[in-house]
Amino acid sequence: MRLLGLLMLAALPVSAADLVLADHGQSEAVIVVSADAGTWEKRAADDLRRCVQLMTGAALPLVATPAAGPCLLIGRAALADDPTLRAALDRVAKRKPVARADAIALRRRGNRVLLAGNNDESHYYAVSALLQQWGCRWYLPTEFGECVPEVARLVVGDLDRAYAPPFEIRHYWLSWNADATGADEFRRRNFMTETSLPGMGHALGQYTARLVPPGKTLFNVPLSEDATADEVAARIDADYARGVAGISLAIEDGDYTSDSARDRQLQAGLRDKYTLQPSNTDAMLTLYNAVARRLRAKYPNSPTRLGGMAYANVTIPPQQVSTIEPNLVMWLAPIDIDPNHGIDDPNSPPRQEYGAMLDRWAKVTDGRLVIYDYDQGQLVWRDLPNPSHHAFASDVRHYRQAGILGVGTESRGASATTFLNLFFRGQLMWDPDAKVADLLAEFYPKFYGPAAAPMAEYWNTIYAAWEQTLVTEHEVFAAPAIYTPELLKTLRTRLGEAQSLVAPLRSKPNPSRLERQYVERLRFTELSFEVIDSYLAMVRAAATDADYATAAAAGARGLAAREALTDTNVTFTTYRKIGEAGTAWWPGEVQQMRDLLARTNGTKGTLVARLPLTWSFRRDPHDTGLARGWAYQEADLGDWRARGEKLSLDDRRLFADGWEPLRADLYLQAQGIRHADRQSYTGHYWYQTPLELTAAQAAGPVHMLFPGLFNEAWLYVNGTLVAHRTYSEPWWRNDYAFEWDVDLAGRLRAGRNLVTVRGYCPHHFGGMFRRPVLWRP
Repeated sequence: MRLLGLLMLAALPVSAADLVLADHGQSEAVIVVSADAGTWEKRAADDLRRCVQLMTGAALPLVATPAAGPCLLIGRAALADDPTLRAALDRVAKRKPVARADAIALRRRGNRVLLAGNNDESHYYAVSALLQQWGCRWYLPTEFGECVPEVARLVVGDLDRAYAPPFEIRHYWLSWNADATGADEFRRRNFMTETSLPGMGHALGQYTARLVPPGKTLFNVPLSEDATADEVAARIDADYARGVAGISLAIEDGDYTSDSARDRQLQAGLRDKYTLQPSNTDAMLTLYNAVARRLRAKYPNSPTRLGGMAYANVTIPPQQVSTIEPNLVMWLAPIDIDPNHGIDDPNSPPRQEYGAMLDRWAKVTDGRLVIYDYDQGQLVWRDLPNPSHHAFASDVRHYRQAGILGVGTESRGASATTFLNLFFRGQLMWDPDAKVADLLAEFYPKFYGPAAAPMAEYWNTIYAAWEQTLVTEHEVFAAPAIYTPELLKTLRTRLGEAQSLVAPLRSKPNPSRLERQYVERLRFTELSFEVIDSYLAMVRAAATDADYATAAAAGARGLAAREALTDTNVTFTTYRKIGEAGTAWWPGEVQQMRDLLARTNGTKGTLVARLPLTWSFRRDPHDTGLARGWAYQEADLGDWRARGEKLSLDDRRLFADGWEPLRADLYLQAQGIRHADRQSYTGHYWYQTPLELTAAQAAGPVHMLFPGLFNEAWLYVNGTLVAHRTYSEPWWRNDYAFEWDVDLAGRLRAGRNLVTVRGYCPHHFGGMFRRPVLWRP
C-alpha cells in the first residue's frame, strides 16, 4: 500500500482546495501534540517539526491545543479532534492479535491534517507515512542515510486513508555487538517496531541444565521425557503464574542429541539434511506441548505465552506432532537454507523446500509462527555488499499468504554489508506489495544526487549478480562466484563516472546540506569498492595464481580501506566491537596468506611447482569410481568435447556422466556442478591432473599442499593411495583454513605423474577453492 491522497511539493501548482503548510520559509501552521503524549507520539511531533524545517526553512511551533490556522494534529490530539478516526482505525486493524495490531489513519479536514495510530508507535508511523509521501526517506540509520528534500512550498490536498499492515511482528535486532546509533528512529521511520514474542532468544539450557548427564553438553537432553517437561515447567512456574508477557524456551545454539529411547522413537530414523543430524523436531515439540499443557491446566487464566524455536536440527516440520498448544508460539529460523534466492526462484530447490516447510509450520502452529530472518547470509563475511532484498521481496508475500505473525530479523547492522536490506525489510513488512524496482528508482537520485545514473548502474549490477547467481551456498567462499572480474570492471567504470559528476561539489567552498551528503555517500561507495576490489584481488591472487605475496598485500590494502570506512561511520562495520580472532576472519585470512608465503618464499620452505589450474573432474553420486578404477585410469575428456563444451553454466548440471574440466580456484558447485534438478551437488567426486616434474623437483622431501579444500578426501599419486584426509561436516565445524598438506617424499618421479583426488561432499560447498602447489620444507 502506498498512501494515496494529494501531497504535493513545490513544483506542482496549488489549487484552491490545497492546504498550504509552508511557502518560501514562511508558515502559519502549528503542530498539535497532547501534553500527555506517549514517547513515540512526542518524538513523532519533534521529527515532523524537524523535517518540515529542513524541507522548507519554516519552523512550525509545537502546541498542545489547535489554533485557528492550519494545524497538523498528531496522535491523541488528532483522535480528540475527530473521534471518527478511532472507528477508521478499528475497521482496518487486525482482529484478535496475538502480540499487537498496528493501524494508522491520515485525514485532511479543512485546515486540519490529522495523523494518528491505534497505539503510541503507530502515531509515529502515521507521521512517517506523511513525511514519506512528501519525499523523505531513511535508507540507513544516522543522518548519513536520511534523505529530506528541500522545497519552496509544502501543501496537502485531499487526504483520507486508513491502513493496517498484515504482520504484527516487524522488527530487527542488532547482533554481534553492532553499533545501535540511530537504530531506534530508523526502525520507526520504516514502520518497524520493538514488539516481539518469546522464542527469539536461545534460553532452554537454563531450564534443563540439571538434566544433562555427567560429562555431556547442554545439548544432550532427553527432550520428550516426562521428567524433562516436569523440570522445565517447575522452573518457569512462578513467572507463568505471575502472568509475565512471555517466556522463551528456544533451543540453544546447536544440534540436540540424547540417549532417550523415546526421543529416538520420535526421530524415527529421520535425518535433517541441512545439519546432517537426526531430526529432533517431534521430540522438541513434544517437550514444548507438554510444558505448555501443564502450565495452562494449572493456571488457565494466565496470559503468558511460551515461545519455541524451529532451528538447527529442529527445522524440518514435525512428522508426528500435528498441533501446538494455544499458549505456545514458534519461531522458524532457516539459518542454513540458501539466503541468496526467494522461495519462487527455480534456481534454488533449497528455497523451494523452505517454502513448503513454511506452509507446514504455519498449519501446525495455526498461524502462531514468526520468521527468524537474517538480513545477510554469512556467518563471517568481509564487509562486501550482501544484498538480500530481492529474496525477501518474494518471500514476504508468501509469509502474508501463510497468515503468520511476522518477521524478526537478526542483523549485523553493518551497512557496508547489509546496505539497504533493513530499509527494504521495513517497507515490505509494512506493505508486501511495495515494488522494489520503484523504491530503487527513487533511491538513486535522492541518495546520490548528480551521480544518480552511474550509481544506479553500479548498484543494479551488484543486485543483478546476486539475484541471478546459481550459487545457493553462503559464506565468504561464494564471493568470487558473484564478484567476478567482469563485474568489478563495470563497477570501477561506473564509480569513475560518478566521481567525475560529484567532483564540482567536492571543490565547492560552501556546499549545501544535500550536496554535502552526496559527497559523503560517494566517499562511502569509494571505500566500499576499495574493500571489494582488494578482497577479491587477494582471493584471486592466492586461489588462481598461488601468488601469496600479492595476495597478502591486497588483503592488507583491503583492511586499511575497511579502517577508513569504519572511521567514516561506526555503523558501517562491526569488527571493532566483536574482535576478529582466527582464520575465519579477514585479518586471519590475510595471515594465512602470509603463512603460505613463508612456506614458498624461502622462509619456511620453497615453491617447487604450481599444480595446474584446470583439472579433469568427474561426479560420482553412486560411488562407482572406486570400483571402476578412476584413481589410476587417466581421464578422457572426449565426451565433454563432444557435448559438454556447448552447455551454459546453468545447463552444466545436465552433464552428469563423464569427465569434464574444472578449475581448482573455485568450489565445484559455483562452477555449475549441480544435480539435474538444480540441487547443490552432493556425493563422491574425483579430480585428476597429469603433473610433469624434473628429477630435481621430484627428489627429496616434497609436500603437496591443498591451500583450500572442502570435504573428506583421498589422494592418489600414480595410482596409489598415499593419504586420507578426515574432515568434520558440515563445513563450519572446521578451522576455516581448509588446508591439507601431504608429505609426498618418495612418491613422485621425474617425468609424468598422475595425481587424483577423491572427495565426498554430503552438504553444500565441495572440492577445491585454491590452487594446489608443491613445496619443499
